Amino acid sequence: MDATPIWIAGSPEHGGEVLTVTHPYDGSEVGSTTHATPEQVERAVSAAAAVAAEAAALPVHVRAAALDHVSRTLADRHEEVARLITAENGKPITWARAEVGRAVGTFRWAAEETRRFDATTQDLGADAAMAGRLAVTRRFPRGPVLGISPFNFPLNLVAHKVAPAIAVGAPIVLKPAPATPLSALLLGEILAETGLPDGMFSVFCVPNEQAPALVADERLPVVSFTGSVPVGWSIADAVPRKRVTLELGGNAAVLVCADWSSEEDLDWAATRVATFSNYQAGQSCIAVQRVYAHASVYEELAARVVEKAAALRDGDPAEEDVVVGPLINAEAAKRVEEWVNEAVAAGGRVLTGGKRYGASFEPTVLADVPASAKVVADEVFGPVCVVASVDSLDEGLAAINDSRFGLQAGIFTHDTATAFRAHRELDVGGVIIGDVPSFRADQMPYGGARDSGTGREGLRSAMDDYTEARVLVLRT
Repeated sequence: MDATPIWIAGSPEHGGEVLTVTHPYDGSEVGSTTHATPEQVERAVSAAAAVAAEAAALPVHVRAAALDHVSRTLADRHEEVARLITAENGKPITWARAEVGRAVGTFRWAAEETRRFDATTQDLGADAAMAGRLAVTRRFPRGPVLGISPFNFPLNLVAHKVAPAIAVGAPIVLKPAPATPLSALLLGEILAETGLPDGMFSVFCVPNEQAPALVADERLPVVSFTGSVPVGWSIADAVPRKRVTLELGGNAAVLVCADWSSEEDLDWAATRVATFSNYQAGQSCIAVQRVYAHASVYEELAARVVEKAAALRDGDPAEEDVVVGPLINAEAAKRVEEWVNEAVAAGGRVLTGGKRYGASFEPTVLADVPASAKVVADEVFGPVCVVASVDSLDEGLAAINDSRFGLQAGIFTHDTATAFRAHRELDVGGVIIGDVPSFRADQMPYGGARDSGTGREGLRSAMDDYTEARVLVLRT
């Protein structure tokens, strides 16, 4: 099959070394592209720097129209794009369709935010000495953006880097994950239809050893990275004077409080926990990993989670009723297997699942696992959750905070005071009440604390990160 072109300064090209993309489920070849050559990388970065002033001056209607076009085109090509995501990522088709739907919304929200990303005014006459002066504050792009995206959402997490850049008028150079570049390259094809200036976007892969040079390039003053903790913090350490936003994942926790006790309540919580600890093989930064339940509801909740997790269908991700699917490769599944075996050796019990076959791992629920085990303390990024009992709200909130991560947490409670207390005391980027931490609306601020990163996604939040305020004072 023909190699998919990369995009250099808005134009399709072929590079050097071939990059073959294989299906995680059966290892079949689903497509290929090429690594950009050093000369192509230089042209992409040079073009982004050269067009920066023109891009910043693009009228609002031009930027918004481009974003609207991407949103409409993704909607029109919904099934085609979903099947591409499933092929290169192994994500079950039901979740791939959901991802395309989210990307449609992400670009639509970006278009809307572009139209209302307006100046603010401040009458300085509140101070008598400043009477007759008006401050007008507008936000302007910091410059071209380097976006580095992961494999687990190969379209929508690309959208969360590309859409806010276009919205504010910042050129973007995007490096997608080498395992899943095809969805990002298809997005480049759609962007090329918008008539944005040459140099406004480039999409290409480079070998990992070449990525640090891109990060260090002073012509790319903004870096937006989603990926692992060690790589993320190494980027921040390498370029301390750049604007760096990092989304580095976590070990998302749930607390089921004593008041969440009816049959309907527990069934809802168990369904959501089982689904979102295992959906797309648990490969989500906010997949449910740690489940704490008050002792009064623990036994029944745990039994229901086990029942529902065991019933989730695994297998060929192209089949309509498959929920779990494979991990990105066999090596990832082997790592999950090692972590589960380590937890069992330390005293943990497997309530369901626990077995690997190829790149797939059974939906797994563990109990009695020490807090120091990797499946509790680190990000498992696989279809595994750990259940534990707590005796009080204090103990439950402390257990959630007993982590180096802080992305999102879910609290199942009907009590408003508990909700506000959790919001105040939990050191996380988002607290979800009555649902799992896996909930995300693409327009809301999204990001974390501590080892979960810095900065926020969500269109308006990312637009703020990509820009800086500039004040104009008028004397009337």
